[in-house]
Amino acid sequence: MAVMSYAQAGCLALRQEMARDDRVWALGEDVGPEGGVAGQYLGLQKLFGAARIVDTPISESMIMSAAIGSALLGMRPVAELRYADFALCAADEIINQAAKIRYMLDGQVRVPVVIRQPIGMRWGMAAQHSQSNENLWVGTPGLVVVASATPADNHGLLKAAIRCDDPVVFMEHKELWLETGEVDETAGPIDIGKAAVRRVGSDITLVSWSKTANTCVAAAELLAAQGISAEVIDLRTLWPWDRDTVFKSIQKTGRVVIAHESTKVGGFGGELLADISQALWDQLKARPVRIGSPRMPVPYSQPLEDICRVGPQAIATAAAQLCRPQPSSTVVKINS
Repeated sequence: MAVMSYAQAGCLALRQEMARDDRVWALGEDVGPEGGVAGQYLGLQKLFGAARIVDTPISESMIMSAAIGSALLGMRPVAELRYADFALCAADEIINQAAKIRYMLDGQVRVPVVIRQPIGMRWGMAAQHSQSNENLWVGTPGLVVVASATPADNHGLLKAAIRCDDPVVFMEHKELWLETGEVDETAGPIDIGKAAVRRVGSDITLVSWSKTANTCVAAAELLAAQGISAEVIDLRTLWPWDRDTVFKSIQKTGRVVIAHESTKVGGFGGELLADISQALWDQLKARPVRIGSPRMPVPYSQPLEDICRVGPQAIATAAAQLCRPQPSSTVVKINS
């Protein structure tokens, strides 16, 4: 096992996949000698040449168009869109082309393209560089959506995304780039659609993904100090999401909090909550709760940015409330 950063783990995965399969190549802004924003491509152009690590102009629609065309011709491109915010400049290419071509051509072709989109807040990057828009891609039929939370998962999930025969939106949280952890450099791909149980517990289930999954682990530590045992589920893949693991955990604990950094309004947590409520309503000991950011542009000011953040204390407080004895329901008579 080696200790490396989240960004280095992604770079290692891409290097290993490029060495394994000469159809794999990458394109995007500053992926060449500069090595990407946080070094996700550092040294790869020198190793594989400028024909396989391709610096592009600042045009997300062009990057995606080239990647899709390449994928249709049998290659396995990795398209770097730098920030998830800018992926909206290539929304037509992603939503109306990459996601639909396999269906519209009756499965005669596949679009094995990885669409890398760094998400989330990062130290005062303000409204146009701080969004988590995973709900848009989860709601687009034809896309696989992945969000890793640890260096090891960033390594294994990127390998899986590159080998997937369908378009994969691969979301990496910007504040995780420099986080370090143990990575098995010889590890293969992690199964797409399989969640990770990050902490075993018996009183309540915390469900999340990306950086907020790590926040849930920290919240579980706060809950443990109160005598509450929290199980933490890191979805890892948002679509398809691992219903079996999530449902099994909630059937054990009877309580659930869903937390994410994207806005609470319209967030993927609402979809999860709906599915959980429909399937497990009679097994819940308390109402399910979701926590997300307020529906507002992310401010540049640090104190205002903090309002948008979902922290361990907020998750722990919500979870602790659900674990308190619930008042029995009363029947209210209305006089006619």
